Amino acid sequence: MNWRRKGALAVVLTLLLSFYAAAAPKTVIPGGNTIGLRLRTDGVSVVELSENAPRRAGLKCGDVICAIDGARVTSTQEVVRAVERSGGAPMELTVSRGGEQRSLTLSPVQTEEGWRLGVYVRDSVSGIGTVTYYDTENDTFGALGHGVNDGGALLPITGGAVLPATVASVMRGEKGEPGALQGIVNGRAAAGTIEKNTPQGIFGTMPARDARPLPVAATDEICTGRATILSNVRGAEIEEFEVRVTALAPDDPYGRNLLLEVTDPALLAATGGIVQGMSGSPIVQNGKLIGAVTHVLVDDPTQGYGIFIQNMLDAAT
Repeated sequence: MNWRRKGALAVVLTLLLSFYAAAAPKTVIPGGNTIGLRLRTDGVSVVELSENAPRRAGLKCGDVICAIDGARVTSTQEVVRAVERSGGAPMELTVSRGGEQRSLTLSPVQTEEGWRLGVYVRDSVSGIGTVTYYDTENDTFGALGHGVNDGGALLPITGGAVLPATVASVMRGEKGEPGALQGIVNGRAAAGTIEKNTPQGIFGTMPARDARPLPVAATDEICTGRATILSNVRGAEIEEFEVRVTALAPDDPYGRNLLLEVTDPALLAATGGIVQGMSGSPIVQNGKLIGAVTHVLVDDPTQGYGIFIQNMLDAAT
């Protein structure tokens, strides 16, 4: 073999090695820990209509008021000040609903407290959820496995903060009554930032917890059968619980890619199955991270849905 041919062979081998290195499965740190969430809305969200006038004007719960008379509003205080300045004159509201903007005209009403629009609004949303994964390559994370909604629509946000939290108590799930984790936020110092709210989860930046990384499963590697979930249902402890994947729906447009059944006696005794606050709990199968818990079946809390991990990672980019 001459040197020229040897050199060509070396180049081919190098390219093959590079290809296999690139094709190696991505690894992430699994989550399972409860976090506090504080999201800033992109505008002011309508929580409740206290008068008939807003309904007649076309306003709905879940609408986000982005501007009043052409001036952008980002806080409840700005809305109150704009209404007080109106003196009762009709106001043009620019609202976002389902990702589309529309204009509505609404006249304030006189009350003992002054001029009011007849709606209750808020400029931030708080709650708890569970981290699905940490990506140590760029200190990012994904959580929940579904979006934060308000009034049935995805809540538009400008950002937010992650706060450390622990589980104080559990309201067990029963048939027809979904249970919930009761969390306590530990202090005011943020542990990370929230940058995106998507139908596949919330994403942002946060240092990873200390744990062994797991490879990410390709969609075609996920199968029905035995699996486990990592979840925090007491204090700050992350525990592993037995579940079964009973059905797969890779093309489900709502992120309900798999159906789970809780089989672990300890989890069933503690929570009754899947409860609110567990959304985002990592699902592990055959040593790989395959997805996250997203929803509970109201009529059977021992069962729930999950999203494929690849769908979360795609949404994070």
